[in-house]
Amino acid sequence: MEQTALAATQDIDFSLVALFARATLTVQLVMISLILASFWSWGIIIQKLLRFRRARAETAEFDAAFWSGEPLDELYEQLGPEPPTPPARVFAAGMSEWRRSHRHDGVLIPGAVARIDRSMDVAIAKEARTLQSGLTFLASVGSAAPFVGLFGTVWGIINAFTQIAVMESTSLAVVAPGIAEALLSTALGLLAAVPATIFYNKLSEDSESLISGFEAFADEFNTILSRQLDAA
Repeated sequence: MEQTALAATQDIDFSLVALFARATLTVQLVMISLILASFWSWGIIIQKLLRFRRARAETAEFDAAFWSGEPLDELYEQLGPEPPTPPARVFAAGMSEWRRSHRHDGVLIPGAVARIDRSMDVAIAKEARTLQSGLTFLASVGSAAPFVGLFGTVWGIINAFTQIAVMESTSLAVVAPGIAEALLSTALGLLAAVPATIFYNKLSEDSESLISGFEAFADEFNTILSRQLDAA
C-alpha cells in the first residue's frame, strides 16, 4: 500500500511551473504579486547601489575642488546656479543666497548667515528625498511579503484539505501536491522579503551617511562665510 502511494507520488510533477499551474487562482495571484514585488525590489536595489556609488564619487570630486584653494566665486561660476551633482547643488544654494544677500552698493543685508543656512537646509532636504525614494517600498516588501506568502500558504492548505475530503483519502499522492503548492507561496514570500530587508538596512545607512556629509559640508561652508563676515 505504501509502495503504491510512493509510486503514485513519483508520477506527479513537482516542478515550480507545475506547482504554480496546479494552484488555485487565489494562490496564483499571491505568487504573481510576490514575484513582481521581488523584481521591483531588485530594480530599486540595483538602481540605488549605482546611484549611491556615483554620489560618493561626485562628493569626493566636489570636496577636492572646494578645498583646492580656488576662490569660491570662481568655483560657483564654473558650476553655475544649477549644477548636476548633489554636493554642488548644496553649495550653489548657499552661494546663490550669499550673492542675493548683497545690495547693489555691496552692503550685506542683515540676517544673511541665517538665510544661507536655511537655503542649504532646503537643498539638503531635496537631495535626501531623492536619495531615499524607493526605500519605503523595500521596507514594505520586507515586512509584508512573508505575511502575504503565509496567506497563500493557508489558502493552499485549505484547498488541500478540501481535496482530501473530496477524494476521501489521506494518501501521500492526495496530500503532497496541495501541501507543496501551499509551501511554494511561503517560499516566494521569503524570497522577496529577505533581500528587501537586507538592502533596505544597507541603503538606509548609505543614504544617511551621504546626507550627513552634506550637512557637515553645509556647516563648514557656513563657518567660512561667517568668518568672512566677521573679518569684514
